[in-house]
Amino acid sequence: MSTTTAPAPTEAHVPEQRRLTPEDVAARTSPRNSVRETVSQTLTMAWRSTKKMRRNPEQFFDVIIQPLLFTAMFTYIFGGAISGDVKSYLPIIIPGILAQTALTACMAMGTQLREDMDKGVFDRFKSLPIARIAPLAGPAVADVIRYVIAATLTILVGLAMGYRPGGGVGGTVAGWALTIVAAWSLAWIFTWLGTIARSAQAVQGISMMIMFPLSFMSNAFVNESTMPDWLQTFVKVNPVSHVVTAVRDLMNDGHLTADVGWALLGCAVVVAIFAPLSVRSYKRHL
Repeated sequence: MSTTTAPAPTEAHVPEQRRLTPEDVAARTSPRNSVRETVSQTLTMAWRSTKKMRRNPEQFFDVIIQPLLFTAMFTYIFGGAISGDVKSYLPIIIPGILAQTALTACMAMGTQLREDMDKGVFDRFKSLPIARIAPLAGPAVADVIRYVIAATLTILVGLAMGYRPGGGVGGTVAGWALTIVAAWSLAWIFTWLGTIARSAQAVQGISMMIMFPLSFMSNAFVNESTMPDWLQTFVKVNPVSHVVTAVRDLMNDGHLTADVGWALLGCAVVVAIFAPLSVRSYKRHL
C-alpha cells in the first residue's frame, strides 16, 4: 500500500499572526464606557467602600468624636475672649467648625486611597474593563456618608449648647448641604495627593500641611479684620473663608448671598481641576 504525504504548508497557507502591542491589549481590556456604565461602575465602587466602612468602624471615629470635641473646646475656650460670652460666639464658631470638620473628614480620602494602592487592590482594578475614574469617584461618593455624619453632629452639638440659627430650618439645611458639597469637592485635592505620594504617611503629612493653613488662616474662628493686613489678603482668597461666610449667611440670616455663589463656583473649579489630575495620575500607575 502506498502512502501519500500531505504537502507541507507553504508560506502562503500560513496565516500571518501580528504581534500584539500594549496598545492593542489596552484597547481590548479598556473599552470606552458610556456615561450610564460609568455611573453604574462608580456606584459599585461606592458600595465596596461602604462595606469596607462597615467592617472598619474606626473610620468613623474622626467624624464622630471631632465634632463633639472641637465644638465644645473652641467654644468654651475662645467664646468669652472673642465675643464676650459663649452664646454670642456660637453663631461665629458653628459655621467655622462645620468647615473645619468637613476639611478634616475629606483629608482621610487620600490616605485611604494610597493604602489601597499600596496593598495591590488597584492592581486588580486595572485588569477590569471599567472607567478609569470609577475606582476614584466611588470612594468619594461613599465618603459623603462621613461628611453627613460630621456636619449633622456639629449642628446638633451647637443646638445643645444654645445655638439658635436665625435662618430657621431652611437656612440650616442649606448650610448643612453646602458644607457637604464643599467637603466632597475638596476631597479631590487629597485624592490627587493619594495618587502621587509614595506612601500613606506621606499623604497624611502633606494633607496636614494643607489643612492647617486653610482652616486656621481663615475667618472660621475670628473676624479677619483683627488680623494683620498681609494675613487678611490670604484670608480673603482662602476658599474655606468663602465657604464659612456662605454658611453663616445661610444659617444665621437665611440669606442667599453672593458668597454662596462664590463658594459653589469655587467647589466646581476644584473638582474641574483636581478630578482630571487624579485620573491622569492614577492612569500612570496602570
